[in-house]
Amino acid sequence: MQSANMLLRRIVRCSVLPFAVQHGMKKDLFPLSRALSLSHCLKQVKSCEPSEKLDLDEWKKVMKSGLQEEVSETASEPKELSSLAAARETLEMWRLAGRAVPENVSEEQLKTFMECPSKSAKKKYLKYLHLKELHKKNDKRKMDEKRERRLEAQDQAPKPEETKNCPFVCLWSRTMDKAYNWRAAQSMVFGQPLVFDMSYEKEMSVREVTNTVKQIVMSESSNRRSVDPFHIHFCNFKDDSLYHREFIKNYRDAWDKLLITVTEQCYTEIFPKDKLIYLTADSPNVMKTFDHDKIYIVGSLVDKSIKTGVSLARAKRLGLETAALPLEKYLLWSTGAKNLTLDQMMHILLTLKDTADWKKALEFVPKRKYCGFVNKPVKELKKTLDLIKTLKLGKGREKVEKQFAKNYPKKYKLKQK
Repeated sequence: MQSANMLLRRIVRCSVLPFAVQHGMKKDLFPLSRALSLSHCLKQVKSCEPSEKLDLDEWKKVMKSGLQEEVSETASEPKELSSLAAARETLEMWRLAGRAVPENVSEEQLKTFMECPSKSAKKKYLKYLHLKELHKKNDKRKMDEKRERRLEAQDQAPKPEETKNCPFVCLWSRTMDKAYNWRAAQSMVFGQPLVFDMSYEKEMSVREVTNTVKQIVMSESSNRRSVDPFHIHFCNFKDDSLYHREFIKNYRDAWDKLLITVTEQCYTEIFPKDKLIYLTADSPNVMKTFDHDKIYIVGSLVDKSIKTGVSLARAKRLGLETAALPLEKYLLWSTGAKNLTLDQMMHILLTLKDTADWKKALEFVPKRKYCGFVNKPVKELKKTLDLIKTLKLGKGREKVEKQFAKNYPKKYKLKQK
């Protein structure tokens, strides 16, 4: 076979090619010579292949396009996968090295970690994630501990059926309720009246009225449990008002059984004016002592809703005496308004009625509003201020210096030096 092909090639070169060169037919005959050399092989291949012809150029184009797409897909996916895997490996290495690395890292966090411009930025980002994870763990631990404590308390606490069935508790509650009700009933006959002015409904919003009623409920309960309770009067109280509806919500069926006096009349129509004193923070008159023969009036207002001078103007219109608590006299006032809640006023008045001690009474003022109690009396402080003023002005210098030397000998010696 090979020898036949070689002979055919020699014949073509010797005879056909020179003839084609002379007549300019080399380009047309060259593929013919190639076809002649491969004719025998093609015959064998055609016997094995099917009868249909195959377009090689189109097949090559299709194969090349498919290969390019597969290569692009396989090249892009492994790059991302390889970069994420490399980032995870670096995180594991840093964790083993003892750096602050979070335990669970999502793919988005890994991508942001990879996008960090520098190594220090990557460290800061990992530290932030680590601290965030620690805070979440601490919060979860605290919630679990709180839940365990609550369950323990529920297990240790006696069940309501047991407390109801306990005869001692039932007897104690009944006897105490009877004692409190007996005191309140006695106060309605022999007790000192205390008036709540219920004419400020238009001055407040619905939420402020609900807060006012809650404070009055607390003050009524503390008054009922005191040793010598007041006879509480709700004056200027209108039926089916917002006050009335809120009281029914809080007391429910007990509202009709309360041992208090509720009336639509004004306090000036019930009591003589010379015995009435309106307690307001805007009053220029400072209350010095608690008078058991007077009848004190408290405005049913919430601290947040108080407009300066509202209760004072009402007392002046009615021609009543006003008074304010001596907060500046006994307390070193720091911040906040000098307005107190209704239950605090009730506690102060009850302690003044029982003990007549201002320090004990003013302990019910919130401690966030004052620094402490005044150690020296106010008279001595005023004397020292007057002495300082006279020394500055030069009036009666010798007399003032003698008084100052008697009162403060150590300071006077230091001043002379």
